[in-house]
Amino acid sequence: MAGELDHLLETLKRGSAAERSEAAQRLAGLGPEAQPAAVPLVEACGTEDESLREWVTAALEELGPPPEAAVPRLAQLLADENLDTAYWAATLLGRLEEQAAPAVPQLAQALGEHHELAVRERAAWALGKIGSAAAAARHPLEAAAGGSERRLATLAGRALTQLDG
Repeated sequence: MAGELDHLLETLKRGSAAERSEAAQRLAGLGPEAQPAAVPLVEACGTEDESLREWVTAALEELGPPPEAAVPRLAQLLADENLDTAYWAATLLGRLEEQAAPAVPQLAQALGEHHELAVRERAAWALGKIGSAAAAARHPLEAAAGGSERRLATLAGRALTQLDG
């Protein structure tokens, strides 16, 4: 399995458009066994190739939580200009729950500053999943909870409850 996964990762990074889509499709079929591919899959979200983007999304939906070692790179990807890349970085960090605590500063920054509302919402959700270990994000969450974006305010309010829970 490790050899196959390594081959799929290499193809995802360096193959032709058709090969990359096929690799992402095969990774989607692996489900949680594709966890080592978490970061390359998130990085591939920014592609303009619609077929690849759809298979990458399918793989990420089936992935479950990524390896804890992915936290630093996922935290960096939160600042990506691409909506899908930043959104999935926040999603995978949230799936790690308290193990993603080292990414709290970057999640708080995404919550307050990312240009895409969906990323700000996902950052609020992820901070809530991290729970009390995200206490340093209390002020950005309070600001979002009092803001005019209704869904973001709701998610930030829930996250604040989870900080205390």
